[in-house]
Amino acid sequence: MSSPRDFSLHHPLAFWLGCIAIIGGVLAHAPMFLMGRYTGWQMVGMEMDAPMLAGMAAIPLGVLLAAYGLMPRIAQLRRSLHPAQPLQFHLADSVPLNAEHWKLVAVLVVALAVDVLKPATLGFVMPGMTQEYGISKETAGVLALVALTGTTVGSIVWGRLADVFGRRSAILLSALMFIGTAICGAMPAFGWNLAMCFLMGASAGGLLPIAFTLMAETVPAAHRGWLLVALGGVGTSAGYLLAAGAADLLVPLFSWRSLWLLGLPTGLLIILLGRYIPESPRFLANVGLFDAARAVLARFSGSAASDAGADTVVAEPEAAPAGLGSLLRGPHARITWGLVVSGLAWGLVNFGFLLWLPTNLGAMGMDPGAANALLARSALLALPGTLVVIGLYHRWSSVKALVLFLALTAAALLLFMVLGMLQVHSAAAMVTATALLLFSSSGVIAMLIPYAAEIYPVHLRGTGSGVIAASSKAGGILGAGFGVLGVFGHFALSALVIAVPTALAAALLLRGGVETRGRRLEDIQAALAPGKTGA
Repeated sequence: MSSPRDFSLHHPLAFWLGCIAIIGGVLAHAPMFLMGRYTGWQMVGMEMDAPMLAGMAAIPLGVLLAAYGLMPRIAQLRRSLHPAQPLQFHLADSVPLNAEHWKLVAVLVVALAVDVLKPATLGFVMPGMTQEYGISKETAGVLALVALTGTTVGSIVWGRLADVFGRRSAILLSALMFIGTAICGAMPAFGWNLAMCFLMGASAGGLLPIAFTLMAETVPAAHRGWLLVALGGVGTSAGYLLAAGAADLLVPLFSWRSLWLLGLPTGLLIILLGRYIPESPRFLANVGLFDAARAVLARFSGSAASDAGADTVVAEPEAAPAGLGSLLRGPHARITWGLVVSGLAWGLVNFGFLLWLPTNLGAMGMDPGAANALLARSALLALPGTLVVIGLYHRWSSVKALVLFLALTAAALLLFMVLGMLQVHSAAAMVTATALLLFSSSGVIAMLIPYAAEIYPVHLRGTGSGVIAASSKAGGILGAGFGVLGVFGHFALSALVIAVPTALAAALLLRGGVETRGRRLEDIQAALAPGKTGA
């Protein structure tokens, strides 16, 4: 019986040599960084020395070498593109959660925390970067825009890679990019940081949807929904806590640069944990690697695999051509558009309306300190929302819970519109509206990508999850653009502008969504067949 790791590492020597080249390339920047201890860790204006330039060249070469080592054999890939009959295993859906499942959950929580940590440090590096490079806050804000663009591109590219080369390979390749982009912390010029930040965003944007895809294809159907939502909630919270803790501990000692240098140890941690990340059995079966699929199932199903028979398989109900275009036509078109609009709307809320809310409250006459305190109280009131989301998604309905939270987000925005039109300055009213918006919008993002990971067929699941994740970042880019255009300076108008697509997304999913709670992934595909779609 072949090992699933044989599939994941086509050429182990090339992979590990690539890892060494990437790590060596990052460490080559250490001497110049350490020279900064005599200048308060400031490197602005320093000339790059030969080791640093050599290190910058070694990193992309190492990524290419490691990527070659990760990719499956070409013969297997060709066979996967035109399988005689795409087959799916059902065994993992009928077993209780066991140690292997919890081990995978723990590893993916760590991976998501690291994934969130990297972009979350942006807010903490801004003050020091602005001061060291002598740039305006508006110029520094370009960094966040570049990072969001990187996450948008990365979500789509890595999602496609996961469908072609495997979920595990894509996760490890993303971690290698994490390591390489650690050199953001040693760049002597702001322009170099922009380039590195784009690559950092690409690696961060790619890991999140793939982690959900792997989890959806490995966890039993009865527990899949609540574990997916909990994974996102715990991983995101842990990532932000790590970013805040690292900023508090390291910035006073080593400046803002240390936060980006963390990419080396945290990315290396994911690589070392890679031995506990299996390839998806559904992906392996779909590309014709049945022995490898059975080996993974043996880990997660135990005796159930033997009892049910080694050849327990079922054909996938459709064999649509794989590609981005497949998401926007056929049985998945309506639901894809609903999820894309949901992502765009959430990005506008999170990176637009909420970002400008303190400024707008100040324009309404509220003291800045009082505005910050109001947001803090609202966030605390909204914090238990994750438990509510998990309960509704798991116990009530996945699609109806998502529609409900989209509707609540639209209602909160309309409440802000009314408060703005009436010039209401009541702290109680603002706390209520803000808490409702934070509660509802955080619920939307907690369910959005997990739901996407459940509703696409195996040959499009990574691509679909990546596109939906990208849409939420694209909404952030739109939010940043609207901010530059001054849209958010009009409090009531901006609330109405964002409420419209949010309500539209709820309507699209109410009409085109499909229930996933407790259902096998293949049964969900059957429900999406023409004439059977509906919440």
